[in-house]
Amino acid sequence: YTKRIAANDPVAMRQIGNMRYRDGKYDSAFEYWSKAAQLDDAMAHFDLSLLYEKGEGVEEDEKKRTYHLEEAAIAGHPDARCNLGCYEMRSERYDRAVKHIIIAANLGHDEAIQALKECYKGG
Repeated sequence: YTKRIAANDPVAMRQIGNMRYRDGKYDSAFEYWSKAAQLDDAMAHFDLSLLYEKGEGVEEDEKKRTYHLEEAAIAGHPDARCNLGCYEMRSERYDRAVKHIIIAANLGHDEAIQALKECYKGG
């Protein structure tokens, strides 16, 4: 991975971040995922959103969590898009929530498809 990281390969940076995260080294995971996110890696943005949600290696921060979710969603990450839909639902912005969930469903996200069924069943 050393050569790939030196070449600014965001996938290698994200993978090292994943290894650090699995080892419980959240600070190090944050550093690698941040570098990968700066290089527009959608999965790294999504992973950062989870750190900010859980407060692992960083302070919990809803604004930063949402920013990274939005960046990942814009880049086509289906889990991020579905999570944004859930966030909007909790914020009672139902029109926005449904739009995010529809996009996630169109990306093949199974939970989003089930969530849409529930939305339309409930009215």
